[in-house]
Amino acid sequence: MGFTPTDYNPYDFANRRHIGPSPAEMAEMLKAVGVPTLDALIDETIPASIRQTDPLDWAPLSEHELLAKMRGVAAKNKVMTSLIGQGYYGTVTPPAIQRNILENPAWYTAYTPYQPEIAQGRLEALLNYQTMVADLTALPVANASLLDEATAAAEAMAMAERVAKSKARAFFVDDHCHPQTIEVIRTRAFPLGIEVIVGDPETMDAGAVFGAIFQYPGTWGHVRDLAPWIDALHAAKAVAVVATDLLALMMLKAPGEMGADIAVGSAQRFGVPMGYGGPHAAFMSCRDDFKRAMPGRIVGVSIDARGNKAYRLSLQTREQHIRREKATSNVCTAQALLAVMASMYAVFHGPKGLRAIAERVHSYTVRLARALRDAGATLPPKAFFDTITVNVGVGQAGILAAARLEGLNFRKVGNDHVGISLDETTNEDVLIRVLRAFGIHQAPPAEAELGFPSEMLRESEVLTHPVFHMNRAESEMMRYMRRLSDRDLALDRAMIPLGSCTMKLNAAAEMMPITWQSFSTLHPFVPVDQAAGYAEAIADLSQKLCQITGYDAFSMQPNSGAQGEYAGLLTIQAYHRARGEGHRDVCLIPVSAHGTNPASAQMAGMKVVVVKSSPNGDVDVEDFRAKAAEAGANLAACMITYPSTHGVFEETVREICKITHDHGGQVYIDGANMNAMVGLVKPGEIGGDVSHLNLHKTFAIPHGGGGPGMGPIGVKAHLAPHLPGHPETGGAEGPVSAAPYGSASILLISWAYCLMMGGEGLTQATRVAILNANYIAARLKGAYEVLFMGNRGRVAHECILDTRPFAEAGVTVDDIAKRLIDNGFHAPTMSWPVAGTLMVEPTESETKAEIDRFITALLAIRAEIKAVEAGEISAEDSPLRHAPHTVEDLVADWTRKYPREQGCFPPGAFRVDKYWPPVGRVDNVYGDRNLICTCPPVESYAQAAE
Repeated sequence: MGFTPTDYNPYDFANRRHIGPSPAEMAEMLKAVGVPTLDALIDETIPASIRQTDPLDWAPLSEHELLAKMRGVAAKNKVMTSLIGQGYYGTVTPPAIQRNILENPAWYTAYTPYQPEIAQGRLEALLNYQTMVADLTALPVANASLLDEATAAAEAMAMAERVAKSKARAFFVDDHCHPQTIEVIRTRAFPLGIEVIVGDPETMDAGAVFGAIFQYPGTWGHVRDLAPWIDALHAAKAVAVVATDLLALMMLKAPGEMGADIAVGSAQRFGVPMGYGGPHAAFMSCRDDFKRAMPGRIVGVSIDARGNKAYRLSLQTREQHIRREKATSNVCTAQALLAVMASMYAVFHGPKGLRAIAERVHSYTVRLARALRDAGATLPPKAFFDTITVNVGVGQAGILAAARLEGLNFRKVGNDHVGISLDETTNEDVLIRVLRAFGIHQAPPAEAELGFPSEMLRESEVLTHPVFHMNRAESEMMRYMRRLSDRDLALDRAMIPLGSCTMKLNAAAEMMPITWQSFSTLHPFVPVDQAAGYAEAIADLSQKLCQITGYDAFSMQPNSGAQGEYAGLLTIQAYHRARGEGHRDVCLIPVSAHGTNPASAQMAGMKVVVVKSSPNGDVDVEDFRAKAAEAGANLAACMITYPSTHGVFEETVREICKITHDHGGQVYIDGANMNAMVGLVKPGEIGGDVSHLNLHKTFAIPHGGGGPGMGPIGVKAHLAPHLPGHPETGGAEGPVSAAPYGSASILLISWAYCLMMGGEGLTQATRVAILNANYIAARLKGAYEVLFMGNRGRVAHECILDTRPFAEAGVTVDDIAKRLIDNGFHAPTMSWPVAGTLMVEPTESETKAEIDRFITALLAIRAEIKAVEAGEISAEDSPLRHAPHTVEDLVADWTRKYPREQGCFPPGAFRVDKYWPPVGRVDNVYGDRNLICTCPPVESYAQAAE
């Protein structure tokens, strides 16, 4: 009897791990769609005129091969003790937080908490973060994180201009601010016509500026009382911003106590590794009367349908989608996962623990300063917290070299100073090594002394809320984190079918390397020879992204998709200026575009001209042609999304690109929908000049509850000289982010994804993403109308379900979204790009069984809508309006006009493993009318329970 070996490859990551449907399931799905093969479906979906001809050709690695390769690359990084400071510090991530938050898919695979009923755990952790920031800065309102300290400072400048009563057009920047902060502020200010004045605050003319920013402590370590300068600004009706350090504020007088209006900074040193630049949660807090001008997300407290306390995002959560070109910010991605880590760090240590860490760091710094001064060294900062700057004269190179021999990195300051920043990881051994680099062989004893005047010592209480005083036994911490994660619905529980958001698998093997010490502990400004592993990874990822997109160069600096839009438009503007065409300032944007598109164009100094959509959802080419002609020599760019925001491959894309180029403009193709293009269409070959890629969508970086993200930009060769530069790495243009490679450590995730998928696997992923979306559209035919389809009746990787007709019966898109929670699903994207609709994107990672469960749920909901339409039950009395149903609903006296079973266990819901939302439908209006942005007092919990 013959033997036939199996052809099954258990290590085939693309087909056995990442792509959900099996070959047999795909055959069933293709039959439902009505095509014989996957190739035939792609031919009906994507116009032949734009298809790429060359395949993506690199071979895949198995998971164990990938990890072996990554270990080899990590070994090329040289791990030193970096005392460079400049906003980045060594920190200790408590293992309980590393394992239960950072490495836990319940936390890192969640989406932005726009559906609050299924995000109560994340929202509580983010409210803890806001409370922590508000307490430490002594300002009453904080947001739920920004991208990094430098961009937070730039956002603060724009916010200050918006709220200041001064009519001046200049902004003062303290020359003690970190260099990267100064440059990012300059980048932001230039297209807005804001004059940036950098100098010594002693020389500041408060009457000539609408605001000013001070660094506290300063970049070289100085601790200064900012009150006199803040008072001068207030007398001139200007706004005072303070860039500060949370650990320092455990000991130093808070910005709010000196009269500051806005405080910004980074929470990185609260347990978040440096990671060669990120991701790290930046913070912003402000006076209460400025809260409605604050960018980013703010978590607030509201009530649910039963009157119980419930958290939600409040105020201008999606300001850029509402105000569009009038928006003052394009913030879309936050750093939620990192903000959660930082908040848990504060819960883990509590105020006494944080104060002890701060005092320990300060004590080491005082001892270091005393030893150096005793040895005759000159230290310019007379008052300091954790950073000193030493005048070493002509001996600078020798001191830096001696430090490196000790395994230390100091900061090079000018040509005759070195900076040293101590941190939580500093111990006696580090102190001795630092002193040896200066030829000092004995550390002075510790004494109870301050390195700054006693009047600057903080006396106010911080972190008084009970959450920061809970029993910090690891068992209790572990249970607290588990309780919060159990309140959420993340990708580890169910499909998250959010159109345009691409909630796909984030493989464990891709995630593992980011916590390895050789990647996680590198300071972003280490000498280049110490980051050879990162250089290799970034270069190879860039090369692969160039091959995928058809572009010639990439900048990895933008650390969000919206930041990528902004950087791409700045690159276009710089190109026009270099050609003597700086007058070009018109940007054509379709009405269906992401709200961040017009907001980014406004921030880049462009005038937004909106282009109509035709009845089938495509860009109206004739309207586009007319508006391009009207702009003429002033046309700077157009911004289009491809496939379209409506989930269709428009056949006119080359024509739109040609019209733009014929008028001298550049084409920006938004990469939000790249998951429908990889391996099949190259944006750089169909007319695009620049695109950003949402690595947290197409390239498998987890959303993390609303961030981190990365939005690198690819450009054609003529734009490459105009990509963002950085004070640490050079370049003709200014930076858009604090670190040269943005959130560098998470680039490793996308690199690992590309390596394990291989070129063929990436292409297959795109094809299956299109199959899954068309399968949903075909199965729901007759129950829901699919709003937009291509000329051959196909959708791309997502489809829009028209739920507007149900409004006649009183059923809203909100009712359907909340009812899906009862079925154990996150709702699709609601009311965008078309109000009153649902945009569904299943991605390639979902299995047929999960997609079928989702279809079952939607069909059951349609049956409930029919019951309302038929007059069998009113919308107000139906399970649709009462959704989502909680355990409290299950056990309460049942007086509703539908069976308990129908309400709590609808078709599609798991019975054994059912997800129960912790709160009922959240009252958004109540939350905005009664805005609470910090942890409410304990009494309110008792009141809510009553």
